[in-house]
Amino acid sequence: MYNASAYALGANRSCIRDLFEYGRARAAVVGPENVFDFSLGNPSIPAPPQVNEAVREILADTNPLLVHGYTSAVGDLEARAAISRDLNERYGASTVPEDFFLGCGAAPELTAVFRALAVPGGELLVQAPYFPEYLPFAREAGLIFRPIPADVPDFQIRLDALEAMLSPAAQAVLVNSPNNPSGVVYTRQTLTALGKLLERKSREYGHPIYIISDEPYRELTYGAEVPFLPLIYPNTVVCYSYSKSLSLPGERIGYVYVPRQAEDHRELYAAIAGAARSMGHVCAPSLWQKVITRCVGLRPDLDAYDRNRRKLYEGLTEMGYETARPDGAFYLFVKAPGGDAAAFSERAKKHDLLVVPGDGFGCPGYFRLCYAVSYDTICRSLPVFRAVLEEY
Repeated sequence: MYNASAYALGANRSCIRDLFEYGRARAAVVGPENVFDFSLGNPSIPAPPQVNEAVREILADTNPLLVHGYTSAVGDLEARAAISRDLNERYGASTVPEDFFLGCGAAPELTAVFRALAVPGGELLVQAPYFPEYLPFAREAGLIFRPIPADVPDFQIRLDALEAMLSPAAQAVLVNSPNNPSGVVYTRQTLTALGKLLERKSREYGHPIYIISDEPYRELTYGAEVPFLPLIYPNTVVCYSYSKSLSLPGERIGYVYVPRQAEDHRELYAAIAGAARSMGHVCAPSLWQKVITRCVGLRPDLDAYDRNRRKLYEGLTEMGYETARPDGAFYLFVKAPGGDAAAFSERAKKHDLLVVPGDGFGCPGYFRLCYAVSYDTICRSLPVFRAVLEEY
């Protein structure tokens, strides 16, 4: 006997992972230079050199028991204090170390927050397009997942649709900006209006409706402002990962921040810690907590991503592809010729061009491109994109 829901999740991998594995298999046949893989959001710029220097220094100079031993379950106080200082200096926030919970990247952090808010019948509203894993995270946590229809073609937040969907069952609205898969950054105007709407509805329903702000791409922007949401709407829980900002996706380090100004702050923080405990969390990797303590102020060099972004966006739009202008992250979300993104993806595969259909992102008819690849790959892929388009 086994759990049928768990089996379904394990037996049916995400489309993104399937395309990535397909690309690896094709590369073994035709050569990696002949596969144009835009599937997986894996950073292609190296971690800042200070990160590797910090690792070497910590391993050389620190007592091994302190490097590899347990920290407090909520995270080492020194690391939490460093994160708090950084946010206060950057945004004029008033965070304190005790409001942070360090975890193994954004995915388990989000899952813990979902579980902490999963009251019977509780709903999580998520603006499409959205990261596909939100759906299993929420369902397995015990929340009802309710996608908000996409705001095509700008991909901001559909406040009118959200208001129509809100009910006393609403526990939280999930915000992901810069957005995966669209690359769009939600404007301050949009987020301010969202906060006012939720304030009004929270008063009407007699309980807070939280914003869960998933921010792994916060530092990956190209001139657009990314407001610090707790300063706009105090009932915001921030989930952050250093996977993209420091190019450390495999090291699994990040945090949850619960503002002291949030309603039921103390109880919500304890519920998140308890949910993480129920999933087997002991503490985030101690070595990487120490690295973050030293490197928390580093920012990524985005020149390579920006060069790729401009080349791919300009090349595709000149051909006639339609896409929202990406102001953040490292994705383009493109309207599929013919309207069927899955069919377009299959046709592109025949050219060894790998693009992710938008169906799993809650937005059929579009496909995602991750431009965290080499500039040479971008340049050599453009004739292939043209060839596929001409088949339509």
